[in-house]
Amino acid sequence: MKGPRTPLEGLSSSSEARAMVNQRFPGKPYCSVRDWTIFRIEVTRDELFKCHAAGQLPMILFAHNVAEDSQGRFERGDWVRSSMCTGFHDGVAFETRNTVYALIGSGHEQPASLKDVLSFF
Repeated sequence: MKGPRTPLEGLSSSSEARAMVNQRFPGKPYCSVRDWTIFRIEVTRDELFKCHAAGQLPMILFAHNVAEDSQGRFERGDWVRSSMCTGFHDGVAFETRNTVYALIGSGHEQPASLKDVLSFF
């Protein structure tokens, strides 16, 4: 990866994450994660326009540690890579079309190419 890693801070606990998601995104599947990085995908102006036209932001989340998944898709301790972001809320909720990822503890944000991010597993 290239570019600087910017430290970010998420929610303090799984219970805080669960409460936030249930209040702000009722009924939407969620996955709370630790040890996470938000990759801001480097895109051209045309690619950015296409992303926005599709209702997406050029961002993908990668987390080394799933704390809880509301639908049992991931086991505790699994890694996860999201699809493209549809909303990033207050630095603690990373939303995709199908899931809200609640960010717990310390994480990072950094620029990356889509090729690099998609090469993770």
